[in-house]
Amino acid sequence: MKVLISLSSFGAAETGRHGQLWCTDLARQAGADGVEVRGELLRDAATELPALAGLAAVYSSPEGLWTVQGQLDEAALQRGIHASQVLHAPRLKMSIGGFGARSEASLQRLKALLAATPQVELVIENDQTATAGTLAALQAFFAAQAQAGLDLGMTFDMGNWHWQGECPLQAAQALAPHVRYVHCKGVQRLPAKWIAVPLAESVAPWRAVLRALPADVPHAIEYPLVGDDLVAVTRGQVDFIRAVRGAA
Repeated sequence: MKVLISLSSFGAAETGRHGQLWCTDLARQAGADGVEVRGELLRDAATELPALAGLAAVYSSPEGLWTVQGQLDEAALQRGIHASQVLHAPRLKMSIGGFGARSEASLQRLKALLAATPQVELVIENDQTATAGTLAALQAFFAAQAQAGLDLGMTFDMGNWHWQGECPLQAAQALAPHVRYVHCKGVQRLPAKWIAVPLAESVAPWRAVLRALPADVPHAIEYPLVGDDLVAVTRGQVDFIRAVRGAA
């Protein structure tokens, strides 16, 4: 089981100050098996993506696959595929955006577009929105894509379910057959919002969620990594994920 680090874990300020290549080197020093490059944190994609070529396991696109009107966003998909190809990243992570019943007709078009770039695997993440972050929405999508002859996998974000009042354990039990990548994220509740925290500080049943998910897929840290010695902090969390996943 590989442990990756989503580079958003270092925070927008730190990543903006140093760049994702610097963060990638830090992750390597800390013993991570790879990184997830974040599209929303790129300062200059034309120069940063080539500099990161060969170093990323996943490219995370901030765009949804379908528009709010339910239309397949081919341009967004192509931007994600292009970035993944420049990175030589084998996986592209996106949310379903505004996918709904009226979107099902476009699944054959999606199938054709993905067949043209077989070197990039698309995985679908549950985000924090009502259209792409609830169990009902994800179950409807995975049923429809299977009916269309697709075999898309899922990035299961352990924490994002809380933003829509969903139960992460129920989601894990229902969606486990689709999961090919796990975002490890603990949560705590502030008066006005949820926040991401390390698993050990989470109020969620994270051990039970991990037990319900496949153990042999990559697991990425996606919670704040902060401290005076970032390498040591990161190494500690990488070792923690390996240990708890091995015991789950």
